[in-house]
Parts: sequence; structure tokens; C-alpha cells
Amino acid sequence: MNAYLPRAAVALAASAMAVSLTSCISTQDSGVRAGDDITVGLLLPENQAARYEKFDKPVIEDKIRQLTNGKGKVLYANAKQDATLQTQQVETMITNKADVLIVDAVDSKAIAESVKKAKDAGIPVVAFDRLAEGPIDAYTSFDNEEVGHVQGKALLQALGSNAKSGEIVMMNGAITDPNAAQFKKGAHDELNGKVNIGKEYDTKEWKPENANANMEAAISALGKDKIIGVYSANDGMAGGIIAALKAGGVSPLPPVTGQDAELAAVQRIVAGEQFMSVYKPYAPEANAAAEMAILLARGMSLNSMAQADVDSPTNKGIPSVLVPVISLTEDNIKETVIADGVYTVAEICTPKYKAACENLGLK
Repeated sequence: MNAYLPRAAVALAASAMAVSLTSCISTQDSGVRAGDDITVGLLLPENQAARYEKFDKPVIEDKIRQLTNGKGKVLYANAKQDATLQTQQVETMITNKADVLIVDAVDSKAIAESVKKAKDAGIPVVAFDRLAEGPIDAYTSFDNEEVGHVQGKALLQALGSNAKSGEIVMMNGAITDPNAAQFKKGAHDELNGKVNIGKEYDTKEWKPENANANMEAAISALGKDKIIGVYSANDGMAGGIIAALKAGGVSPLPPVTGQDAELAAVQRIVAGEQFMSVYKPYAPEANAAAEMAILLARGMSLNSMAQADVDSPTNKGIPSVLVPVISLTEDNIKETVIADGVYTVAEICTPKYKAACENLGLK
């Protein structure tokens, strides 16, 4: 999958996907278990990253309303990065007789037994955004290795001919998240042999404060004048990393990558503090999860919808929809997050960033 698809091509692909998916939803067959009176359990992993409650939740809720003529309902739970709490939330969804679950797992391994309990209760499960273990029925996410490739290529672009003139620090995500391993693999495929990796961390729970502490340790170990770039797997950690770089007297700031196109990260990109983020159009991913869930609740096949079969450590051939990603830099903010309505110019260009926005033509 090409992460550098032109934005128009991505939009066209997403539009075509939406048409085809909606058409397969409206096709009834003899296996239908439910009509429009469908209860969907939506379990999201945390609320530190803005995307889950600002984008994913409302998109999924809206799509389910559309697909059920306003009769479907969503039971929502956020685990706040607590795998034990998420297990309890799944139990509650089973008790409340949800017809189908959409689960973004805090811990992909820890959730497996809960997924099995849901299946034993006759409740199909859609793995959303990260691939949970256990008998998952469907999966939708982004091309996660390609995310790492995009980040690695961007960092090499920023470093240019200076790629081996110092050390880079790699700040990967949590080892409990299979996506983190895929981001890491894609990034290493791009960076290995082309840069000197001075320090590398797997960041507990993806927390910005843990990334900040890791970065402080890296500065102490390598020296502030030796660090020429930082691979950060997401934007939240990038914020903690940049704070540590500033506090450690690293100047000028080296290029730092990110992911999720969070508002604070877009503002850091505008200000020249963060080099890039990975923009993941959330609507196609969230819509796919909702549509898969409704198909499964109605006892219908996913064959007309799934683009690929994906294997987890415990389950093979999971019907999947993978959505393309876009490298977000100061050069394409207007054509991506602003054009797509993710943020307005006013939201990005607060008084603190007004001058920098004007320099980029954001008005």
C-alpha cells in the first residue's frame, strides 16, 4: 500500500470504499439475525490521545445510526489505558446482551480471554485499530508497517546528507500493543544502516511522561550535541520528547516524527518544533468498523467488504480493511487536516502560532 498516494486518490479510494460498504450493508440474506434493533458495544482503550473520543467515537455512532435507520444504539466504554478495567467492561457488554462488539484493545494479549467469552455468548467481535488476540471476526486499521516506513522516510528526508553525522533516538510505543511492533519494524526497515541509533526505547503505556523520562536519559547518555534526530512513534510521545529536548538545552531542535495528527502536534509542526506526523483519515477506518459490526450482527458475510485476510498470533485469515496513511508536514496541512475538516485554521492558528501560520500561508 502506498502511503504517498495523492490526497485526491486517498479521498477517491475512501469514497469508493464507503459506497461499496454501504451497498453490502443494505443487502439482506437468509442468515440475518437482526434488523435495525442492534446494540453495538464500543470499547476504546484510552482518552489521552484526542482521536478516540473526538473522532472515532462520534463517527462510529453516526454510521451505526445511519445503517440502522436510527434504531441501533451504542454502549460505550473507555478503559483509560487499564487492561483489567477493559476486561470488566467486556463482561458488562456481554451481560447487557450487546449484539456485536467493536474493541480497541489496551493489551492485545490480555483481551483474548474476553474475546473468547464474547464469542461463546454468540457475540461477534470486530478488532478496531489494533489487532486483538482471540477469535476475532473482523479487523480494521491502517497499514501499520507502512506508518513506520512513512515515519522513517520522513526522518531520513529531514536529516539529508547529515544522516550519519550523529546519533538518533528511537522512541517506540508500548510492547503490549501489536501496532507498536509494526510501526517499529517499518521504521527500522527504512533507518537501519542509514543512521546511527544511539538509544532505543519501548515506551510503557505510550505515555508522554514516560517518553519524556526516556528522552532525558538519552540526552544524559549521548550528550545533547550528539542527537541529530528522534523517531517518535506517535504525537503524544513527541510532545514529551520535545519538552525534554528543550529542558536539556538541545538547540536547535532536531527533527522529531509523530503520528495521529493531534492538534498540538500540528501546531508544533507549524512552529517548526516537530518535523512531521502521520495523518490517518479516521472516518474510513471508523466507518469500516461500524459497517463490519452491523454486517456481523445481521449474520451476514464480510466477503464483499474485506480487502485482505490478516493473521494474529491466535487466529488466521481474519477479514480486514486497511486504510492508507499520509505523511503530514508543514507543506500539506492545508490540503489534509484543514481540507478534511479535522481542524479549522482558527483552531490551529491561535495567537501563539499566528505569525508562524502566516508564514505558511494558513489564514
